[in-house]
Amino acid sequence: MKKNRTYAGIPDQYAAMDKSKVVLLPVAYDGTSTWGKGADKGPEAFLEASENMELYDIETDSEVYKEGIYLADTLEGFNSPEAMVAAVHDKVKELVKRNKLVTMFGGEHSVSIGAIRAFSEYYQDLTVVQIDAHADLRKEYEGTKYNHACALYEANETTNLIQVGIRSMDHAETLVMDYNKVFFAHEMVTDDFWMDNAIELMTDNVYITFDLDAFDPSICPSTGTPEPGGLLWYETLEFLSKIFESKNVVGFDIVELCPNKIDRSSDFLAAKLYYKMLSYKFRKDEIETEELDGAEPLHKRNLNAEDFYDEQ
Repeated sequence: MKKNRTYAGIPDQYAAMDKSKVVLLPVAYDGTSTWGKGADKGPEAFLEASENMELYDIETDSEVYKEGIYLADTLEGFNSPEAMVAAVHDKVKELVKRNKLVTMFGGEHSVSIGAIRAFSEYYQDLTVVQIDAHADLRKEYEGTKYNHACALYEANETTNLIQVGIRSMDHAETLVMDYNKVFFAHEMVTDDFWMDNAIELMTDNVYITFDLDAFDPSICPSTGTPEPGGLLWYETLEFLSKIFESKNVVGFDIVELCPNKIDRSSDFLAAKLYYKMLSYKFRKDEIETEELDGAEPLHKRNLNAEDFYDEQ
């Protein structure tokens, strides 16, 4: 990572740790992936794309970077999956205690294990919302329980796990999966109420882990294991907007970007997704503050999410 670099090239006044509400932790790791390699290059590609992104969000009428976003040093150079999970757990736990919105960009999906563990230790009754093509519920794979195919097994045991967009899994995972909290892609296509039904299953405190292969490969091809039949951009934003509006999102991660030189659109999609999630998070905070002050809420003065999607 470049020396003295800030997230998206934002001015230093919005990038200092002590003045930032958000911490971005890149984790460059790709130690257990089994097909498409390159997720360890994902954080750098994401950061480069972010530096070429407009920082005004039309939908929320905001410039969320002004809330302060501190870019932490990249975690990298691990000699085992176990070492990676331990390092991520320790770092995320340290950052959560500093009362920051801790966000993470991977790396393969196994990087989420340590982060979710840290959040579940800090927040009681935590809901983990997994947006993903794959169930990732294997107890162990290729000799380790910290394989990317096992990324959500521990969360399934210790948190309220809700899985969205699933369309690929091993038969063994059916033995541990809670089907009442799984939204399969082929069923979501004909279910007009899947978003509301998913949100009803969530507790107040929510952590989101977003695997980019949740998207259809037509809009996000650069990922380790692309699967046909995935989510599209605006339905994904609508779902995320609803989560942030109705729940307390305490943190999130985005994983499995495998950049390539031929098509950089996936890098930019990942950058926009991250910024959108931050914009939704702090729009809710602004609305709540204004309502307490007696001012007309922001969502009534500007284009709100529901109107935005209805107009598409």
